[in-house]
Amino acid sequence: MAAKPSLAFLSSESEKARLARERLVDRYGSVPVEDADVIVPLGGDGFMLETLHRYKALAKPIYGMQRGSVGFLMNEYQEDDLPLRVAKAQSYKLHPLRMRAKTLSGEQTEGLAINEVALLRETRQTAKIRIQVDGIVRLEELIGDGVMVSTPAGSTAYNLSAHGPIIPLGAGALALTPICPFRPRRWRGAVLPYAARVLFQILEPEKRPVSAVADFTEVRDVVEVEVIEDRSVGLTLLFDPEHNLEERILKEQFTP
Repeated sequence: MAAKPSLAFLSSESEKARLARERLVDRYGSVPVEDADVIVPLGGDGFMLETLHRYKALAKPIYGMQRGSVGFLMNEYQEDDLPLRVAKAQSYKLHPLRMRAKTLSGEQTEGLAINEVALLRETRQTAKIRIQVDGIVRLEELIGDGVMVSTPAGSTAYNLSAHGPIIPLGAGALALTPICPFRPRRWRGAVLPYAARVLFQILEPEKRPVSAVADFTEVRDVVEVEVIEDRSVGLTLLFDPEHNLEERILKEQFTP
């Protein structure tokens, strides 16, 4: 990366983020995203995910700064020496999950998830879901609110709230985690190799409808959902050496 990389500043809709962008543009200037060496989103994790999805085809590194409510994927906000900080930042390559969902009507939809693919019940009735991994039925019937597959980067988000395992970035693994399981009562999920192909089959889909959500893509009334990690898509995040994502994921495992 150039000693002084050209930067494209983006901001969420919050006033705090917009004011920060104005100050940074006044100080360092800003180029169009297509011409930038690095994209700098200002906001929270939600805006970071939005930026990653919107500009994934450009394959440009992204250095986010925290100007939102949650900033696990963001660096600390500091205005001084920003081009130098960006040039010295450590890079991490993330691979999203690819969801392929089929609905009751026969429609098929694909979506990418940087955090997780989650299946959720749509009504008051619990979902009933059969789980296959690499063509083998591993769980004949899960009864509960749903289930999710999470990437390492997403393992500290919804997955953690559902009591799923935190996965280190270099582990080459995915988290398979039930959401409020009723039966089997003691099943708490599994850690799968990154190359695993997970197939969810919805049992009684008309009586117990289920939706599938891959970050910003939601498909309702699904009957079958396949999830794989898509290694053909690589997303590069930049972090300050003292604030790197790997260390934060490790630290999260020791947080009371």
